[in-house]
Amino acid sequence: MIYSLFDLNEHIRRALALNFQQPVWIAAEIAQTGQSRGHFYLDLVQKGAGDDIVAQSQAVLWANDYRKLRAALGLQLDAVLREGLEVKMQVRVDFHERYGLKLVIADLDPAYTFGQLELRRRQTVQTLRELGLFEKNRLLPLPPVLQRIAVVTSEGAAGFQDFREHLEKNSLGYQFDCQLFASSVQGKNAEVELLEALEKVAAQHEKFDCAVVVRGGGARLDLAAFDGLELCKTVAQMPLPVFTGIGHEVDETVLDLVAHSALKTPTAVADFLLQHNLFFENEILRLAENIRAASDFRLKIKQLELERLETATRLGSRERLRATARQLDMLEEKIPDFVFQTLRNQQHFLEQTEAICQALDPASVLRRGYSLTLKNGKAVTSAKEVVAGDLLETRLREGVIWSVLPTEIRPAEG
Repeated sequence: MIYSLFDLNEHIRRALALNFQQPVWIAAEIAQTGQSRGHFYLDLVQKGAGDDIVAQSQAVLWANDYRKLRAALGLQLDAVLREGLEVKMQVRVDFHERYGLKLVIADLDPAYTFGQLELRRRQTVQTLRELGLFEKNRLLPLPPVLQRIAVVTSEGAAGFQDFREHLEKNSLGYQFDCQLFASSVQGKNAEVELLEALEKVAAQHEKFDCAVVVRGGGARLDLAAFDGLELCKTVAQMPLPVFTGIGHEVDETVLDLVAHSALKTPTAVADFLLQHNLFFENEILRLAENIRAASDFRLKIKQLELERLETATRLGSRERLRATARQLDMLEEKIPDFVFQTLRNQQHFLEQTEAICQALDPASVLRRGYSLTLKNGKAVTSAKEVVAGDLLETRLREGVIWSVLPTEIRPAEG
């Protein structure tokens, strides 16, 4: 027996209608979403090991059903209808001979999605602790001044505009150099783009003092991208301190936990930077004041020492002048006696010298019976100094004898 395609599909439709008469609850991941005329069209998948897709189907949320669920669930409905989220939904199994299988969404359970995200969050935290990365970025020392800022966010995000304006218009007059590394901060591509932006920052980290990840407010499920394991590992291992201002007042992401400092909003991050730099400025001013006070104290000490030395010098000079005056008075009294004694000693010395000179005078020698023989006006002291025929002059006590040596000269005997 051969079935036509219509007969086969009709048979499938009847079998499904018979076996799935009531709506059923299923769990799946939203792989893709689309919207047209108020209707939502979803591609649902189930992944196995290694993220391989093991099942896939299409689902639809009709506009009428959407309005009913929106009235019941509020903003939570829009929050869970996002790509990449695990959802639990009640569906009616519908099969059409021409359009095939379609799951018609009748209800959703946002609590399931939140539970899956919390489970994923806890697993990420546990893995980071096991790898020793949970505290790593927080242990990085902060530079004294945070001025060169790498900002990772969406260029058009309101949070980025608030952050930049808060820094530019700060009342302290501080200047900042903010460089944007653009990335989406929500949606299915957020985690991948954040990773790429942070890797660019890390590659040129020497140009910056810190990195900042900021975004504006949003739904709770918008924070799912900031719980990703790879993103949090990258932030934990950044060579720069990372500050977060995710913009959610209640919930804390894993990224907040591994960052150096987590602030609630982008403007809170800006305030943190300003306060950090203000603390540095106050510390410099305090040190300057301490230096000034220490200098003043040392100057006062030295001034007192100078005054003491001046007083001591003045008193010492007076005392030395008085002592010198006393010495001069004493010398004045002693000088006449000293001069008299010196002159008398010198006179005695002269008399002794005169006596010696008189004793040694040739005339005195001649008076004692001696004679003096001269040759050519010079005294003869040896017979070897004269020869035969020399004219000699002999001086006696009384008179002079001139003589000529004979031809023969005999040396003295004995």
